[in-house]
Amino acid sequence: MEHLGKGVFEPDTGVNAGVDATRGRDSLFLMAKMRMAGRQPVDVRVRNLSAGGLMVELPYPVAPEGDVEVEVRGLGWIAGRIAWQIEGRAGVAFDREIDPQRARKTPGDAQPTVKRFGRSAFKR
Repeated sequence: MEHLGKGVFEPDTGVNAGVDATRGRDSLFLMAKMRMAGRQPVDVRVRNLSAGGLMVELPYPVAPEGDVEVEVRGLGWIAGRIAWQIEGRAGVAFDREIDPQRARKTPGDAQPTVKRFGRSAFKR
């Protein structure tokens, strides 16, 4: 299975070597669910998110290269694999690219409906 996020968490030794590796990665704090084969879904904290992957804080160690699915608000369940894991954090490389901005949008981001009753308080 090819993972689009492969290399997202590894140093770039190609033509882009030396370019800021965090470009395109949003630092944030979101609660999400993560599930792995043979385990119940667990609550995790998403600490950064990009089109190719994310970093989570999780309650127990996980094996690199293991297949996972992460449910992120606004994106649903996203399939991927564990790219790395150290000290309660893990990198997940997605199987397909996502639009990370969708995770920042909430149902309240729609244009609000303003109800006006009577006269405006600002008019005299």
